[in-house]
Amino acid sequence: MPAVVVLGAQWGDEGKGKATDQLGARTDYVVKFNGGNNAGHTVVIDGEKYALHLLPSGILSPGVVPVIGNGVVVDIEVLFEEIDALEARGVDTSALVVSSAAHVIAPYNRTLDKVTERFLGKRRIGTTGRGIGPAYSDKINRVGIRIQDLFDEKILTEKIEGALDQKNHLLVKVYNRRAITVEETLEDLLRHADRLKPFVGDAPLLLNTALDNGKTLVFEAGQATMLDVDHGTYPFVTSSSATAGGACTGSGVGPTRIDRVVAVAKAYTTRVGEGPFPTELLDADGEWLRQTGGEFGTTTGRPRRCGWYDAVVVRYASRVNGLTDLVVTKLDVLTGRDKIPVAVAYDVNGRRFDEMPDNQSDFHHATPIYEYLDGWTEDISQAREFDDLPVNAQRYLLRLEEISGARISSVGVGPGREATIIRHELLS
Repeated sequence: MPAVVVLGAQWGDEGKGKATDQLGARTDYVVKFNGGNNAGHTVVIDGEKYALHLLPSGILSPGVVPVIGNGVVVDIEVLFEEIDALEARGVDTSALVVSSAAHVIAPYNRTLDKVTERFLGKRRIGTTGRGIGPAYSDKINRVGIRIQDLFDEKILTEKIEGALDQKNHLLVKVYNRRAITVEETLEDLLRHADRLKPFVGDAPLLLNTALDNGKTLVFEAGQATMLDVDHGTYPFVTSSSATAGGACTGSGVGPTRIDRVVAVAKAYTTRVGEGPFPTELLDADGEWLRQTGGEFGTTTGRPRRCGWYDAVVVRYASRVNGLTDLVVTKLDVLTGRDKIPVAVAYDVNGRRFDEMPDNQSDFHHATPIYEYLDGWTEDISQAREFDDLPVNAQRYLLRLEEISGARISSVGVGPGREATIIRHELLS
């Protein structure tokens, strides 16, 4: 039985939640392996919309074990807010497993995220201010707090003291903020410890044992390839590994156990936050995509930047992730266009780039070279087979497949779980 990684091929918000949810209905474990509550998944089931931020989308599928892996940073208050909201709607969350090695977002991480971003001014990164970056920074600097530390007050106190010795100097002397006390931080982190404890476990042991026993696992990425800290548009990236390699480091499952790598891409492109975006539309077409596609952040509500499909970006994602399959979402949003531009290459100061420039400055100055494909006017929201689509919609997808580096196995034609065309089974 397969282990499948599902990730974003662009800058996030591609509809990974829906793709993971579809797989999750036919799998045993769904594992979130990176990020925190700085990203959101929206899943629609029987007309009901569920917005998830920290929990794996598999939590909505009965019989599936949702796992928060060690590569995730956890805001415990947000975790229980999500759990309570789902329980209030009749969703059973008792099967959730949280890795004991996952790191915790402390209150001082959130404070530093907000004041640092304000301090950067026009050089800001565009973070959500939820403490994700500072928590990962603490992890790399080996002063982070892990889930397991919450159950040993002596160790937890020592770690908080060590962290605040440095951070309070920064807060007071650089940012002119008040010092944070050990006592208030300890109280904030410990107030959920008793409730959290039953969810905590050895996730790598659990997942590898599951694979040994023939179970099917889906690994769900937060953010996306172009936001990966190593392979994205640095420094305008997230603080974790959002590519396929991150599934291994963020879960404790080795690379030889991964069978499929599935990337999700919108039929156009969006991004949130700062940074280069070659196909961005700052005109009526961009606003049309935003309004028609409902392009407002699940987590923040802020408008997303919108542009046409960028095949250079998706080819790059195919290469660095080793994609086996591509899922294209929101094809229905493009209905009604006479011509649909697709970026097939870039022009940088008169030089053509058919692949992603390896220099960030070149990428920043890239101008898309478009190919114009014929559009369609027919309603495609009820299409359930590829042949149900208008001829021009079929040709659009076949051209994307040709220039994107991976086969298109699934196509989204609406927000609902059922509004999907399956071309190739992902769990076979």
